[in-house]
Amino acid sequence: MNGEIRPEVIAIVGPTASGKTDLSVSLAEATGGEVINGDAFQVYRGLDIGTAKITMEEMRGVPHHLFDLLGPGDEFSVADYQRLVREKISEIRSRGRLPIITGGTGLYVQSVLYDFRFTEQKHDPGLRMDLEQILREEGPARLHQLLMEKDPVSAAEIHPNNTRRVMRALEIASLTGKTKKEAEGMDGAGALYDHLLVGLAMDRSVLYERINRRVDLMVDAGWIGEVRRLVDAGFGDSQSMKAIGYREIGSYLKGEMDLEQALELTKRNTRRYAKRQFTYFRNKLDVHWLDALGGTRQNTQKILALMKDFGAPGRNT
Repeated sequence: MNGEIRPEVIAIVGPTASGKTDLSVSLAEATGGEVINGDAFQVYRGLDIGTAKITMEEMRGVPHHLFDLLGPGDEFSVADYQRLVREKISEIRSRGRLPIITGGTGLYVQSVLYDFRFTEQKHDPGLRMDLEQILREEGPARLHQLLMEKDPVSAAEIHPNNTRRVMRALEIASLTGKTKKEAEGMDGAGALYDHLLVGLAMDRSVLYERINRRVDLMVDAGWIGEVRRLVDAGFGDSQSMKAIGYREIGSYLKGEMDLEQALELTKRNTRRYAKRQFTYFRNKLDVHWLDALGGTRQNTQKILALMKDFGAPGRNT
């Protein structure tokens, strides 16, 4: 690629189980790139099996960044991610290498590539205590209902079980009188990098079958034990344990449901999450879509072709 105009940053996005990890390594090998984590939960140490975190063997010597960054009890926000990744992009580019962001958390990727500005709105301890009391006494559905009344746009984007984000959006609406999007200036219209966004897509029925099979393989690989260790270490109510599968298996370990129910719920929630990922990527981001079933080698060549044409007049970025 020497001497050619090429993107400052590449992002590989798509739903869970679509093959992003292997493609990112293959592309990095072909371009002299380095991979940056674009998944909200792979930043946590100890959440390995259930997040399908890449292994050292799978990295094949390619530098990877922002994996295992935090302990499972640490708090982490999209604003934290935005700052760290932009620093990492500058560092990687200063070495003449290509940053490749890879992951399925659309807002995280979008917040880096576009001009998203996050406010430092102060918390109201009294309001937070009131919201936590509602959560304890009436459950997450009631909190989500309150958010729907105050900020329906945020309510549509935030899962009811993600109570941390629901409460934050409620705080912003209550303290500022604005929606979360208005208060944080998150229109993000301007791109900060000359970037190429590539997405992996496949027939939904095939994807859902892959998701179901992958959950079973994760269990065979010791996922139940991984969650048990985190719960026994006191992290059962941490932000990290809101990840799909961890909360469901955590409920099984507490005796709230049997294992079969927990795993079926995990599969269902993962399928629903994959559907939301597709919707987000298609509606919010300008993505060059590739057939995930085309295979890593073929899709690597297609991305290289997109990169070759990147400086051509009339290109779509």
